Amino acid sequence: METDFPKTALEAIRYFADPQRCHDFLVSMRWPDGVKCAHCGSEKIGKLVMPRRLWNCKNCKKQFTVKIGTIFEDSPLGLDKWLPAFWFIVNAKNGISSCELARSLGITQKSAWHMGHRIRLAVQQGSFMMGDGVAVEVDETFIGGKARNMHAAKRREKIKGTGVAGKTAVMGLLERTTSEKPSKVILKVIQTTRKGELQGNVRQYVLKGAQVNTDALPSYKGLADEFTHNVIDHAECYAKGHVHTNGMENFWSLLKRTVKGTYVSVEPFHLFRYLDEQAYRFNERKDDDSGRFLGAIRSIDGKHLSYQKLTGKEPKKKGSDDSIAS
Repeated sequence: METDFPKTALEAIRYFADPQRCHDFLVSMRWPDGVKCAHCGSEKIGKLVMPRRLWNCKNCKKQFTVKIGTIFEDSPLGLDKWLPAFWFIVNAKNGISSCELARSLGITQKSAWHMGHRIRLAVQQGSFMMGDGVAVEVDETFIGGKARNMHAAKRREKIKGTGVAGKTAVMGLLERTTSEKPSKVILKVIQTTRKGELQGNVRQYVLKGAQVNTDALPSYKGLADEFTHNVIDHAECYAKGHVHTNGMENFWSLLKRTVKGTYVSVEPFHLFRYLDEQAYRFNERKDDDSGRFLGAIRSIDGKHLSYQKLTGKEPKKKGSDDSIAS
């Protein structure tokens, strides 16, 4: 990596203002050992054709650009807008709204919203096992608007009961900090807070025999068969020595400040994308801004999210019988 690679947002804006530099940077990130065909992986590539910045593959006879096969594919926006957007999103502790991103880049809010969700797809870290010699905290929360802030008609439509009615349940697992590594989280939208789903997720992500700390929710009863299960009853206190879920509670506070303060309103079917974004920033918080940016850029290959798919309007595949009346 270049010695003058940006370390701050101001330096990043200046650095990526040149479209050719953006192109060269992304080429070096995708193909550090030389350009390969984005379609077939062949190294038999013709010379770069300017000004469209595309190559011709001599093997499959197809043309491709550096965007093909990444989250940038089919986007009319230039890399001089995409790369600063990446920098802003992965480094803003409380996120950045689509309206603010649109003003900063000089694009429409609709484009900024789509761009943000593509970037959230790129920073998905996938699953990993927890509890290797360190305690794991497990907790759940509910995300959604407060009833008192809703219009009366909307409140009658959404709120059918009391407490958490109308909200989306989210489960979190946090592996505590050790001397070798900082704490990390896994977040998951869940359908219910019943025993089957909660314990199924614990068994999926936590190593057998690990120490698991939960609150006194009855759904967690039975974990002692495979784990060292410690329970803290919040009706009595919030911590007994090392038995607590305060790390997860602190994360929920950060998440809800982001959702309520920055994004204001998040639809339940998009919530998992915002969770991926927040988890990435939290898990990589010990890195610097350029490190988080480069880590996210390395994850752009093989991921694509069309606007139709994002909005649930993806066209039906040819040959389907949807046009035939039943």
